[in-house]
Amino acid sequence: MTRHEYTVIPAPSRADKIKGARTPADRFSATLAQVLNDMAREGWDYVRAETLPSEERSGLTSRNTVWNNVLIFRRALHVEAAVATEAEEPAPPRAAQPRPAAAHAPAVNPPPVTAPAAPPTAPVAPAIRDTAPVATPTATPAGAAAASANPFSEPMRAIAPEGEGSRG
Repeated sequence: MTRHEYTVIPAPSRADKIKGARTPADRFSATLAQVLNDMAREGWDYVRAETLPSEERSGLTSRNTVWNNVLIFRRALHVEAAVATEAEEPAPPRAAQPRPAAAHAPAVNPPPVTAPAAPPTAPVAPAIRDTAPVATPTATPAGAAAASANPFSEPMRAIAPEGEGSRG
């Protein structure tokens, strides 16, 4: 697999004055062709042009989105550079290579592979029990039995700190 490196440069925003190019479109095309040819001489292949957003400050507190036109190029990495990057990245584990059997040794059939008898079970954590009863739907009408089963059915009451009692 060939590895590539990429570079991104700003697209020319204004055309250079070029001899023989009379219209603005001709001048801009010639300027763009010059940029593409300069990059190709350095070994870069043109991939595409993109318009990407960039958030910039405008004043002290506000921000504006500015759209930038860029040109994207790529080139193949050299073999030494590709090997150096592979050394930095951990290689996936390889399967063990079977060793060739000696010519005089008899062929040995490997034992058949069978599925385990039962899958291992995970240890079960002890159940944690809440001290408050859990509200369950019942067939009784909204009454005292249903209200006592749900701890949130009663309105909130203010609890007076100790020693204050009632004022009066």
